[in-house]
Amino acid sequence: MRPLIVMLVLLSFSVTARAQKTYSTMTRTALETMWEYQGNKTTKFDSLGYRLALRRYQEAFTEFPDSIEWSGLYKASVLAGELGTLDTAFLYLEQLLSLPDPEGTRWRIVVGKYGESDYSNLLPDPRWRTLVAREGQRRDAFYAALRDREEALLAAPAFLPDTSLSGAALYQQLSRFENYLPKEAGDYSVSLPINDSTATSYLVHLPPGYSPQRQYAVLVFLHGAVRRNALVEYQTGKYVLTGDNRFYTEYADSAGVILVFPKGSRDYNWMTSDAGFFMVPTLVRQLKQSLNVDDNKVFVTGHSNGATGSFSYLMKQPTLFAGFYGFNTYPKVFTGGTFLENALNRPFLNFSTDQDYYYPAVAHDSLSLLLKRIGADYRDVRFAGFPHWFPRFDESEEAFALLFTDLARRERDPYPTKLTWEFDDNYYGTVDWLADMKLDTLAEAAVWHQPSRNFVISEWLEYDDRDSLVTKVVDREAFDFPRRSGKVVAEYADNTFRLKTSRISDLTIRISPEMVDMDLPVRIYVNGTLAAESDVRYDKQLILGGFKRGHDREQLWVDVIQIHRLD
Repeated sequence: MRPLIVMLVLLSFSVTARAQKTYSTMTRTALETMWEYQGNKTTKFDSLGYRLALRRYQEAFTEFPDSIEWSGLYKASVLAGELGTLDTAFLYLEQLLSLPDPEGTRWRIVVGKYGESDYSNLLPDPRWRTLVAREGQRRDAFYAALRDREEALLAAPAFLPDTSLSGAALYQQLSRFENYLPKEAGDYSVSLPINDSTATSYLVHLPPGYSPQRQYAVLVFLHGAVRRNALVEYQTGKYVLTGDNRFYTEYADSAGVILVFPKGSRDYNWMTSDAGFFMVPTLVRQLKQSLNVDDNKVFVTGHSNGATGSFSYLMKQPTLFAGFYGFNTYPKVFTGGTFLENALNRPFLNFSTDQDYYYPAVAHDSLSLLLKRIGADYRDVRFAGFPHWFPRFDESEEAFALLFTDLARRERDPYPTKLTWEFDDNYYGTVDWLADMKLDTLAEAAVWHQPSRNFVISEWLEYDDRDSLVTKVVDREAFDFPRRSGKVVAEYADNTFRLKTSRISDLTIRISPEMVDMDLPVRIYVNGTLAAESDVRYDKQLILGGFKRGHDREQLWVDVIQIHRLD
């Protein structure tokens, strides 16, 4: 009986294997076969493996003709080209290029970055030149449509303020500006110049039913892995709005929030490079000119390096924003000092996990305790049992629900009565109505200007050689302070500003009629001494210039008072 049992088991296994065979499993096997032989340097062995892989793709095409998609045809055409079977390569290429192409980018396979290297054996064939000419036309049409769509997004009515109005009337006119144009599409790829020779892009996703008569919150998402990313000239919603970002799309569409996705790189980003830190404020100001953005509801979020970037905007340049979010954040400024009291100016909601190699949960606990002690609006929500790539899991939806609930209730206070600001780079010497602060690092710090808050991290998680997460004992300070800093603590009430300054030589006080009585003089005390007493007015040139630069209807300055030689 034993041989019969073995036969039945084998038969059962064979039936099960056939039942489980699908187009996906067959093409996956073909791909793994190609990978298995790809690294071998023996040409004959390589050829054998490639032929086997190609045959497996062909078997999948034969058994599941209705499931054929671009990836399988692409791999099969490359393999056929490598093997010198040119007719087969061109057959699969033509089938590939004739498939539906909703994003309009299939031309990249032939005239994109890797076309000639992928199909090097096809280059002498006249059929290749025909393909290049045809796909080149498709590429040119794609870019023309991209430029048209970008122009449509950025289209704004002519800005024609009535300069005959009084300063006060002009201020009221601009603060109520509502002249925006409708937008027909949902997704737009917008070019963002980095310098004279370099550009990247950002994707804008409008919620369904966008109306120019309604004000919208904006959420800017910063991606991670900046060192492994490259600047790109365009982005498509198919790739940006799905995968790990699927819950952003779902909840933003439901809540009526505009999503924005800039693309950074190793050299130009929001974490390791000040050369790219300008990108987010620049794109926000650009979009405000053509979209009806709620100026008091612009937010930044991100994952991993992107979350670190979000935290960095809180620390270095929060003026435009109402609040910040981060998934699996490394809460540190990598380009200078991390001055935690700057978190008093805006809220931050962090989502951490207990199995994150990027930043340990115990360090998040220490930071949360420290920020709570100083009164910052900072909250860390811990999710147990998840690694660094938390947004990939369906269970992360709870965090996204919390984020959008928080976003709905948040608004920026454009004229806060109290500000605390510390910085070590003059480029970041502005926060709300404290502007153009200049460092005097040769001066001694004021007695009240104590060393910046820090703490020691004693353990860190990392993966060992067996890909297991282990705890490593460390002894490192959470933050670095490579340069001397200056600091200002300021408040105003009843037309009087009172400032404490340390290592500051100059600064400017911005004035709004929402802050002071414009009919009364303004007094400014610095370190207990009257530094300025001045009447204030509606400066029409200043009002117009500020509105043109920032298009911020809620934080509109009408006059400034400059203070020099403070320390």
